[in-house]
Amino acid sequence: MSAWLIDSLATTDSLAEVFSDLSVLQAMLDFEVALARAEAQLKIIPQSAARAIARAARAEAYDCAALARETLRAGTPGIPLVKVLRKKVQQEDAFAANYVHWGATSQDVADTALILLLKKSSAILDADLARIEKALRALSVQHKSTLMLGRTLLQPAPPVTFGLKAAGWLAAVHRGRARLDRAVAEALVLQFGGASGTLGALERRGIQLSELMAAQLGLRVPDAPWHAHRDRLAEVICACAILTGSLGKMARDISLLMQHEVGEVAEPGGAGRGGSSTMPHKRNPIASILTLAAANRVPGLTAAFLSQMVQEHERAAGGWQAEWPTVASVIQSTGVGLASMAEVAEGLSVDPKRMRENIRSTHGTLLSEKIALLLAVHVGREKADDMLRSWSDPKRLKKRSLSQVLAKVPEVRGYKNEKLDKPDEYLGSAQEFIRRLSRHRPRRGK
Repeated sequence: MSAWLIDSLATTDSLAEVFSDLSVLQAMLDFEVALARAEAQLKIIPQSAARAIARAARAEAYDCAALARETLRAGTPGIPLVKVLRKKVQQEDAFAANYVHWGATSQDVADTALILLLKKSSAILDADLARIEKALRALSVQHKSTLMLGRTLLQPAPPVTFGLKAAGWLAAVHRGRARLDRAVAEALVLQFGGASGTLGALERRGIQLSELMAAQLGLRVPDAPWHAHRDRLAEVICACAILTGSLGKMARDISLLMQHEVGEVAEPGGAGRGGSSTMPHKRNPIASILTLAAANRVPGLTAAFLSQMVQEHERAAGGWQAEWPTVASVIQSTGVGLASMAEVAEGLSVDPKRMRENIRSTHGTLLSEKIALLLAVHVGREKADDMLRSWSDPKRLKKRSLSQVLAKVPEVRGYKNEKLDKPDEYLGSAQEFIRRLSRHRPRRGK
């Protein structure tokens, strides 16, 4: 794993690798290579210079720790990068070294590198999104008729099915995936503007050069450089925040359903997963915990990014310089939530028997709404509610079911055929809602 130990609960192996020093450095070097090759193609610089720059652009050939120290002094990674790259090229071809970073500015390097890292990250995120969607769709179908308590304000409510709950998670994840897809597609654009965003050093060849560079890097060309306009990245960050919130909702539900007193589902276990340092019997909802931690982190990071959008004129002082760690943290937090909930969705244990037991433990009071509505026609809604409140009192029930108590109540004797003790018959449009929530399929190729 390429992450620092302190970040080990906030990322995954694959995303830690994307944002590792070598990966970040290589993304910046890739920008320089694309620039040199495009300029050579347009005969702005010699072909020999472009080849020398490309040969020198291997991240492993540089001291990342030294570059980090120099970045702190320079205020941008572009300046020390260009310095060491020029020096490396000079060792092979002193003449070619003159053409390193020709016509670009340091923010061009940093922003394009960040977009390249986003491109790599999005493929990782989408793979886990696909896993979650597939697994939740299967759960929603398998358990479409698995009866369980509805819970409002953490208290028993009329019945639902576990399939409906899973379908709700699925639909939220699907919407989040579509939202993130759109935002990432919009954000995958080259940054190349030169000193003031006009590409003045390249005279009238800047746009053509941008098109060649973007093609090499697999990016689109924006209408104009976007040095001080961060809305595209903001949309990605906000999409991640919404998606992570949806994952957090799923994690919260599962962690509550895993409580010993509830015991209706269980995360997949395994060696080193979900144990306790002091209590060997425990099976903790670790994946849900990691996801909830991410859902707690991301809103604050999102607010930080949005505050960084207010940038001065053509180039900002402090705005974009704050973004790298913020974007990296948001992407990795989203990723650890996705990977965790993909694991849960694929291996979740569901206990229909326990769900039935928890329904029975309410002694039929979960159907009080149905009974009150039947009575309201004859005695009025307020009186019906008062009557049900009294009949549902645990002291009055004394371990009897509500239907047993009601059997002796004159006002209810006429409703013997209304199945007042059959929660399976009080699911309304649940099956249609499951069908609607589960109907969306990933796009072809995803």
